[in-house]
Amino acid sequence: MIADALTAEIVGGGYGPGMKLPTEAQLALRFAVNRHTVRRALASLSEAGMVTARQGAGVFVTTVPTEYPLGRRVRFHQNVLASGRTPSRRILRMETRPASVPEAEALGLDPGSLVHLVEGVSLADDLPVGLFRSVVPAARFPSFPEAMQRLGSITAALVEQSVADYTRASTRLTAKLADAVQAGQLQVPQGAPLLRSITVNQDVGGIPVEYGVTHFVGDRVTLTVIPE
Repeated sequence: MIADALTAEIVGGGYGPGMKLPTEAQLALRFAVNRHTVRRALASLSEAGMVTARQGAGVFVTTVPTEYPLGRRVRFHQNVLASGRTPSRRILRMETRPASVPEAEALGLDPGSLVHLVEGVSLADDLPVGLFRSVVPAARFPSFPEAMQRLGSITAALVEQSVADYTRASTRLTAKLADAVQAGQLQVPQGAPLLRSITVNQDVGGIPVEYGVTHFVGDRVTLTVIPE
């Protein structure tokens, strides 16, 4: 009875992908049963692939990963739209500061050169799929922060800065575990698997325009490398 009722609610959209189900105690109260009975029902849903239990966090409706191709032209909004979902971004921090050593090297800047930094959460259908950090040269793109704040898109902001097109010069992928801050922002348990992507984008003249670091949620995104 419990499994059938929850299945109907999941299929009917009452609980969407990535949403957390009520606790065992709440379900036991709702169905007037003991928690052991609830646990068996949740186990059957898990065996059917409908839910996933995350230690210390609860039971969540299984998320179908967003397909995210990595080629020479990687655009967050386009990739998410192509997967049939609605993209959005939530800006967490924006500042202008001296470049770190890795940022300066990646962007071909002198040590201490100013860069614009923007950090935020990338979402697909309002579900966090990654934490991003984008760094661009401040001298070349003086109005980037204002454009980014207004447009919410790195590509659109760069277009306003006279970068009509850019391509991926390099991508490095590394497996990581979510720390406490990342876990809170991505709505995953601490220690959840993440895929870290470190990228450099360049304009048509081969000059670096963006250094990016993104931590993707491991079970919410499928990264596909497309040979060029």
